[in-house]
Parts: sequence; structure tokens; C-alpha cells
Amino acid sequence: MEIMDHNKHSWELKVKQRNPWTVPVNIEDIQRAKNNDWSITVTTTKPVPKEWFPELSGKQVLCLASGGGQQGPILAAAGAHVMVLDFSKSQLEQDAFVAERDQLTLQTVLGSMTDLSMFASESFDLIVHPVSNLYVPDIALVWEEAFRVLKPGGVLISGFMNPVFYLFDWELEEKGILQVKHSIPYSELDYSSEEEIMRSGIALEFGHTLEAQVQGQIRAGFIIAGFYEDTFGGKKLLDQYTSSFIATKAIKLV
Repeated sequence: MEIMDHNKHSWELKVKQRNPWTVPVNIEDIQRAKNNDWSITVTTTKPVPKEWFPELSGKQVLCLASGGGQQGPILAAAGAHVMVLDFSKSQLEQDAFVAERDQLTLQTVLGSMTDLSMFASESFDLIVHPVSNLYVPDIALVWEEAFRVLKPGGVLISGFMNPVFYLFDWELEEKGILQVKHSIPYSELDYSSEEEIMRSGIALEFGHTLEAQVQGQIRAGFIIAGFYEDTFGGKKLLDQYTSSFIATKAIKLV
């Protein structure tokens, strides 16, 4: 099946439904960022440590698969030159809306996180990549392209799913039961037919191994310099036992 087209359509629907990750930041958030009082998340509840970021003023920043009017506008208000890439036109429209509303300099580009060929090598000082690589089956391309377009000394801040999240039966978890059902790496295509997936309208997800996530960044050339975990903030049963999200800071040394 056409995975990217299916997931793109799913996110267009999420914008119409006002999914939390499609709702732009408010004017007050932007004003605080202009006064150097800001934070962003790349997972769910925990803000990225401020010390993970370079001085933003004048820096070239790529918000990778990061539409929705959240991370990009905040970083632009803090002084960065921001480019937001996403495969959802409606998500990018959220960033454009905030930029116009709050008079920010921010650009958007429609595209896939696995193909950054529109950007020259060593174009960016910082890449911010919130939880999104669960929507592509091969994340090696994401790490390789991120490494290519970063300048030497550049930083990649990423959020992604802890693969343990994908082990359990979804329906039983909603009933308060954790029962292992799936194997890792996970693909919904292994458990549902294409017809069922298309009919559901739900985005097709892939649960990548920790080796693909962490060693994948190292293999691409990065040095891992920061790590933390996050939960759904108590909204999921699994939160009582472990964290479902991971964030890393990776540096391109050469």
C-alpha cells in the first residue's frame, strides 16, 4: 500500500479534528519566546532541556516532520531562522498561520523526512525532530539525511517511541489489561489487512527497535550526547510501569 499517502491523509483528518499535535501555540507563548522565556517538547510532557540548544539567534533550524504550529514558531520567535518540513499541507498551514499572526520569519516546505534533497549539505545548525519517525518503515534514511544537511558541530534533537509501547494488545490495554501480542520491530501491516487499515483511517505506524533508533543515529555519524524518557502523563496504563517515549541529543562532530 502507499504508506506515505495513507498517513498523509490521516494527518489531514487529525488537523480537522484538532488533535493536540495540530493545535498552534498561542500569542502569549510567542511573546514569551520573544523575551527568551520559551520551551518546546519533542515527546509529550517533558520540555527539552534548555542546555541541549545552541544560542538560537541567527541560527538555521530545520523542524523535521514537525508541522502543527508548535515547535517552529517558538524557535522563530526566539531568534532562529526556521524551516518547517512536513508531509501534511494542513499541518504546515498551522505554522504559516502563526507566522502571519505574530509576524514571524518562518518558511515551510512540503516533503518527506526521508528525502531532504531540496536542501544542500551542511545547511542547518540545528534539527528538531519530534515523535514522527513511527510513520515511516525505514528510519535509516531519516538519520542519514539529517546528518548530511547539518553543519559540522550541528545538533539533532529527536523524540521517538520506546518500542516497548508496541508490544501490547491495544484493545485489552483500554480495558486495563497489559497482554503481550506484538513483536518488535512492529508493523500494523503484520496484524491488519490493507483494507482494514484503509477503512479505519488511522495512521499506519511502525515500532522501530532501539538499535534502529539509537545505533541508527550513531551509524549515520552522530555522537549521542543527551537522553531522557517521557510518558503519556498518566493517560495510558503503560505509564504505571514504564516510559513510552525517548528523546536524544545527537551531535555531528565533523
